[in-house]
Amino acid sequence: MTADMLVEKEITSPVALTLPNGRLNPEAVGWTRTPLHDTSGIGRGRQRWGRNKRWEYWALTTPTHIAALTVSSLDYAAVHELWVLDRTTGVSVGANVTGMLGGSATLPPSMGEGPAQARSKNLSIDIIEVPGGTRLRAQTPRVRLDIMAARPAGHESLGVVVPWNDRQFQYTVKDVARPASGTLSVDGIGFEIPAGESWAVLDHGRGRWPYTMHWNWGAGSGTTDGRVIGIQLGSKWTDGTGATENSLLVDGRLHKISENLVWDYNTTEWLAPWHIHGQSADLIFTPFYDKVSAINLGLLGNNTHQCFGHYDGEIADSAGNRIRVAGILGWAEDVHNRW
Repeated sequence: MTADMLVEKEITSPVALTLPNGRLNPEAVGWTRTPLHDTSGIGRGRQRWGRNKRWEYWALTTPTHIAALTVSSLDYAAVHELWVLDRTTGVSVGANVTGMLGGSATLPPSMGEGPAQARSKNLSIDIIEVPGGTRLRAQTPRVRLDIMAARPAGHESLGVVVPWNDRQFQYTVKDVARPASGTLSVDGIGFEIPAGESWAVLDHGRGRWPYTMHWNWGAGSGTTDGRVIGIQLGSKWTDGTGATENSLLVDGRLHKISENLVWDYNTTEWLAPWHIHGQSADLIFTPFYDKVSAINLGLLGNNTHQCFGHYDGEIADSAGNRIRVAGILGWAEDVHNRW
């Protein structure tokens, strides 16, 4: 075992993320195949206001479009977005809303315990758990989206607690390769989201963050060799914590990757191929579009390159079998946050 390989604890029974005083519960540190963490303690206790971060991010990939929606509360601000890319034309349509404090956001205390909603003059988002999956609805003056992200029987997702210290920590659920179907319209033109060719990915987050952070996140969903493949990768923000958010999903079964993978990419040429590799994986990510975003509101700042493209290569499952990955659509991103 090399220094990049980690020993991570699998949690199999419900656990509270925080202690009564708001600090991290040591028993919560580990990973899960299904959401088991009670995160209702975020924001409680004698902890400094402003460090609590809560969000729901969903991304949708289809043969013709890519879409993403965000509902978030950062204590002193609520940041919401609906964004759609036409893969054929390369034209994107987006709506961003930043509100002071968190009043425009409704977020459940723990995953699945209620709807997530964003409300503003020009943007509404509703994320609701329904039998068999999650319904995603969003609307702006130019875009309407109504998607069902199905949750097949036995489908697993990666939950991880990343501990920087007992005051700052993050619980994330990365749920990849959720079969998607529904409708999308842009400027009055409707598009069907075809079942079997469309996928939804969730990033659910609850935690207390350092003020500045740099991270990589990569995800992809699709089929290779007749199997449904879901890729989940992360780097930088987990360094030194003893945790990783790396995993492989094959036909709904999660395979945890307890290795700090190496990310090689060119920050002056974002659309050049990225190489994500280690003992457990050897992947080439080839981007075709770079979604660049930047926010500078004094206290709040962000610089993001989220590149969309395809993954090719191989990843090891839990038994050590090398699983082929071919043309899996997804993204890889580089994010600097000041929040």
